[in-house]
Amino acid sequence: MTILELYEKRAKAWEAAKAFLDSHTDKDGKLSEEDAAAYDKMEKEVMDYTKSIDRLQRQQALDDQLKQPTTNPVKNNPAKPKGKGGFRATDAYKSSMLTALRTNFRQISDVLEEGNDANGGYLVPEEYDRRLIDVLDEENIMRSLGTTITTSGEHKINIAATKPAAAWIEEGAAIQFSDATFGQKLLDAHKLHVAIKITDELLYDNAFNLESYIITQFGKALANAEEDAFLNGDGTGKPKGLFQDAEVGVTTSAASITSDNIIELVYSLKRPYRKNASFIMNDQTIAALRKLKDNNNNYIWQPSYQAGEPDRLLGYTLHTSAFAPKQAAGAKAIAFGDFSYYNIGDRGVRSLQELKELFAGNGMVGYLMKERVDGLLVLPEAVKCLQIKAST
Repeated sequence: MTILELYEKRAKAWEAAKAFLDSHTDKDGKLSEEDAAAYDKMEKEVMDYTKSIDRLQRQQALDDQLKQPTTNPVKNNPAKPKGKGGFRATDAYKSSMLTALRTNFRQISDVLEEGNDANGGYLVPEEYDRRLIDVLDEENIMRSLGTTITTSGEHKINIAATKPAAAWIEEGAAIQFSDATFGQKLLDAHKLHVAIKITDELLYDNAFNLESYIITQFGKALANAEEDAFLNGDGTGKPKGLFQDAEVGVTTSAASITSDNIIELVYSLKRPYRKNASFIMNDQTIAALRKLKDNNNNYIWQPSYQAGEPDRLLGYTLHTSAFAPKQAAGAKAIAFGDFSYYNIGDRGVRSLQELKELFAGNGMVGYLMKERVDGLLVLPEAVKCLQIKAST
């Protein structure tokens, strides 16, 4: 019987008891011994209903309390941001995130509820985010070479479209002024989702460093996806890649690259940009360049002989990427320039979400990390590319 049904029965019993009392009371307000016994019985029935209602209410309250950790996030007393870094910087938020990860998000605390991103995910703790950026910087060469900007909305970058020019004039002649014009580049935000899987055994093993594992795995996965887009993206639903916007400085006369081509590429870049310039190319391209010699029969490749020192080509630092275009007909195979002019815009905060039931049949748990990022070369003349001759 439900609480509502008990309320209705109690109300009817009480109305019947009051009607009985009104009809059986004499002019002095007294009941006969027999009527008094009957009324006491009716009153006891009302009290019994009250006890049953109280018992069911306590039972329902206890059921609701026991259901909270497994079905509903606790929202009674949401935690307030503490300190300059806000709630994401607190140890409590970090600890709550780790607990949620280990319980497949079945245990959600008040403090973690503050980081709900309204799409079923939770904002990554600040310490995780810092460590994740370190992994991204290490794994993604464009993060370390480009300029990273944190944006809260569409970010406009002003670029000078015309440059001032000096002119000789006669003494006393009027000075001529030219109008300066400016163009704009826009850094927007594109969504990037990356998923990883963890076995149930590792998830529940307290000796397993789940925190570091997740940061490393997500960091590598995000770095690979980002680096590919930062180098080759077409700008549709993803960042515009460096090789897409960079200007062609040299085109080879054959299908292979010569040492003269590399020298021509270096000097196709304007002198101010050569000051901080470096190379980016694929490993396969490097294999071919290591065999090239200059006119004095010296190898133009200069390998590193000390840990931490980069390899060099004609004295300039060389970076390799598995995502850089391979040496093929018509392809831009080598980029040379000042890559700080490639701007990367991080929008907002990364969030973490469980993938419910997706890998349950395999004894694994899935997690999804989401970020919003964009990238573009704001000054195309700052980077020159070597292009392989197209096939005929």
